[in-house]
Amino acid sequence: MVYRLLKYVLLGPLLKLLWPTKVTGAENVPDTGGAILASNHLAVADSFFMPLRVKRRVTFPAKQEYFTEKGLKGTLKKWFFTGAGQIPIDRSGGSAAQAALDTAIRLLREGNLLGIYPEGTRSPDGRLYKGKTGVARVALEAGVPVIPVAMVGTDKVNPIGSKMWRPRRLEIRFGRPLDFSRYAGLSGDRFVERSITDEIMYALMELSGQEYVDIYAAKAKELMAAEAAGVRAVVPAQSGAPQSDRVPETRAG
Repeated sequence: MVYRLLKYVLLGPLLKLLWPTKVTGAENVPDTGGAILASNHLAVADSFFMPLRVKRRVTFPAKQEYFTEKGLKGTLKKWFFTGAGQIPIDRSGGSAAQAALDTAIRLLREGNLLGIYPEGTRSPDGRLYKGKTGVARVALEAGVPVIPVAMVGTDKVNPIGSKMWRPRRLEIRFGRPLDFSRYAGLSGDRFVERSITDEIMYALMELSGQEYVDIYAAKAKELMAAEAAGVRAVVPAQSGAPQSDRVPETRAG
């Protein structure tokens, strides 16, 4: 009920009014059944604008810290993020990481739409970074299609570190569903999961027009921080597709 109140009454109409958005490919999102919406990640605002343009409810995994802060502010945060369709995920690793995957798989098997950012964190510079293979494992275990989603312009609305959102026209592009059913039963195979993930990132690269960098975004942030501290470190400029030698015969249709 809170989700619908935020989307259709309190927050959604205001966002639509202040940030007009061009949407293409919305018909690629299925009307029923589980599916993954795999999006590039430019800003915190992504998690607000994308679900607003999808008829069905979209659930996003969110870091647990959003739900555990104490005091009135923490209570309000928990209420808001829960109402916005987000679920707490412990990202400390090990069994916590597996629990996060299990939660995502359960939601998909129940017929829900799950929003995932394969890069794992926001892009530090607007480029598209290497995807983590969790998205592939979840897709295989749940047996659902993956719809690539390109967010365009949200990094200008909500730059990293900004407290106020800026006016700008946005665009959201929903790509054709990627079907990985031919890999059924191969969950846990690292080569297969990497191939699937690279295929998803390739689709995102084509859809968004972003330059691709074949390292993880978290690593890129570390290198940038080191450089800012005076330690020479360079994030590789690597335009083009994800490593094609990892994706033999894997273009999904």
